[in-house]
Amino acid sequence: MKSQPCPRNHVQESRAAAGSVLCIPCVRRVERNLRALPGLHQECLHQVSPTGRRTNPTKVSGSRTRDHLDISVLDARHNVLTILESWSGMVVEKLGTTAPPRTVPSLARFLTLHLEWLTGQHPAVELADELEVLVAELRQTIDPEPDQLRTHIGQCIVDNCPGTISVPAPRGAGAGRSSITCSSGHSWEVCEWLSLRKLMERQRKGVHA
Repeated sequence: MKSQPCPRNHVQESRAAAGSVLCIPCVRRVERNLRALPGLHQECLHQVSPTGRRTNPTKVSGSRTRDHLDISVLDARHNVLTILESWSGMVVEKLGTTAPPRTVPSLARFLTLHLEWLTGQHPAVELADELEVLVAELRQTIDPEPDQLRTHIGQCIVDNCPGTISVPAPRGAGAGRSSITCSSGHSWEVCEWLSLRKLMERQRKGVHA
């Protein structure tokens, strides 16, 4: 059976692996991202409160001031749990397996265990894209860098917009919180990814209908 092109954006055309919607490099990337997420999810806890690791946390008498909490970090961590749980739920529903504990390490291990099945399903493209977004966001949170490299994931969903949607590449990010943008200037916060990817999937189905 002749293989189909990998549906993700590549500089050069890549053929899908046997039994997979994705090409071999994409499948390996998905696996690496799943294995990286638990450690990144845990490490970014240190960024929730920038002054949380002071060596002399002396309390000033009468003061009600608290360390500043970076809500964007909490959002990023919540997104990881929500998205991994959503994909795990699909596996449980389709394969009739037992659901894993609702923790990032357990969910990531569960998805890695069923990776061969997942990458053979049509939504594998969305899985790969979402993991790229999650890893990029967590790495940006932990270690912001001036590098502006970005990963392209699809066409813009805004009507008549010719732009391409992209997210920061895994080791690149701009100053401050990263975002999902299109080359024509439209922008979405990472917390909006769940809604955005549904619109992108609807658009993709419309193109191939």
